[in-house]
Amino acid sequence: MPAKLSVNLNAIAMLRNRRNLPWPSVAGLGRIALAAGAHGLTVHPRPDERHTRHSDLPEIRALIDDEFPKAEFNIEGYPSEDFLALVEKHQPEQVTLVPDDPAQATSDHGWNFVAETAFLTPIVKRLKKGGFRVSLFSDPDPAGMKAARDTGADRIELYTGPYGSYHSDSAKAANELERLGKTADAALAAGLQVNAGHDLVVNNLPALAKRIPALAEVSIGHGLTADALEYGMAGTVKRFLKACGW
Repeated sequence: MPAKLSVNLNAIAMLRNRRNLPWPSVAGLGRIALAAGAHGLTVHPRPDERHTRHSDLPEIRALIDDEFPKAEFNIEGYPSEDFLALVEKHQPEQVTLVPDDPAQATSDHGWNFVAETAFLTPIVKRLKKGGFRVSLFSDPDPAGMKAARDTGADRIELYTGPYGSYHSDSAKAANELERLGKTADAALAAGLQVNAGHDLVVNNLPALAKRIPALAEVSIGHGLTADALEYGMAGTVKRFLKACGW
């Protein structure tokens, strides 16, 4: 089965927040994305709410529950107590933990699983006890996959930023793709499922899907939102689904 597509709504929320108006509607464009075939919606509610706001979460949760009950809600963020409480309140199907500093513009690295196993393990246990699937943001590093598994997590999410940044250098892109592929191989061998996200676009998704045929999910925001300015949200979702292999 091809990788499922989760549409990250942060870029839409950031555009809305520039004018502090109700448009573009974060949930409204999420509805269009799901109606066009997207499998889920992702948000990263940072502490300063510069992208998705905490007030967006109940609306998105209700949208999925009431209109698209087969879709999934993925909330990602740094596992502070405030974040964990937010997750427990809004009950996503998946929680993706990232090692972000609150001041970061965007996620740009994965966890050091060996060094941070003791930190992550009780957090993962708490989330799993709450019934959430847990994914951990990961650099392309095969050596860390056993430690990632030992936290009790269900999945890793491969950080594909460097792969996406080599869009004009095919040799470097191929090298980075193989690093991602070897990490996915190690994760799968350790019993983890594999997600991916960051700077993925229509042009680089097919190669990723081919190298990692067991890829479970891709979470895409910036590139998808940029394409939506040209093709519309519904048309863009269909383009990305096709690139995933649907």
